[in-house]
Amino acid sequence: MPSSPSLARRRLLGLKKPDAPPPLRPPWTREATVADRCTRCGDCLEACPEGILKVGTGGFPEVDFRVGSGECTFCGDCASACGEGVFAAPEPEPEPEPAAAPAFAALASIGSGCLAEAGVMCQSCGDACPERAIRFALVRGGAPRPSLDRDACTACGACVSVCPADVIAVRSLEGAPA
Repeated sequence: MPSSPSLARRRLLGLKKPDAPPPLRPPWTREATVADRCTRCGDCLEACPEGILKVGTGGFPEVDFRVGSGECTFCGDCASACGEGVFAAPEPEPEPEPAAAPAFAALASIGSGCLAEAGVMCQSCGDACPERAIRFALVRGGAPRPSLDRDACTACGACVSVCPADVIAVRSLEGAPA
């Protein structure tokens, strides 16, 4: 099978808008590695027990938290299924490593149109967040307002599909200003 096009070549050919944020790739991958090594075989998509991986631009895998279970459990099945070295999943350890590298170079964000921000009682995202990264501050005479603890957010996406206003997204931090 011919090698996959380089990231620069993909941009040149218009497969990615230069000003658009990069798509959210599967856990333990980075955009450049996907562009250089992924053969678009689909093994990672088939291996994902949560069903959140889809074929994206150029045939490369992308995460879509609005399909399947709507959440990444970081099981590692996608990484185990890949024979091309696209994934840099950590080796399983008997005890969890406290300072392990994050699986996603991404972060959840709550956009405008949040029902709680508009004064409507809604805490769906906070209830769904396994890490409790979305917390709600009490507001006198109003609905509690959400806030995101960036350090606690794993970008698992559990908050995305449960949002009734569809204003939560998990965005890649690759290429974002620091």
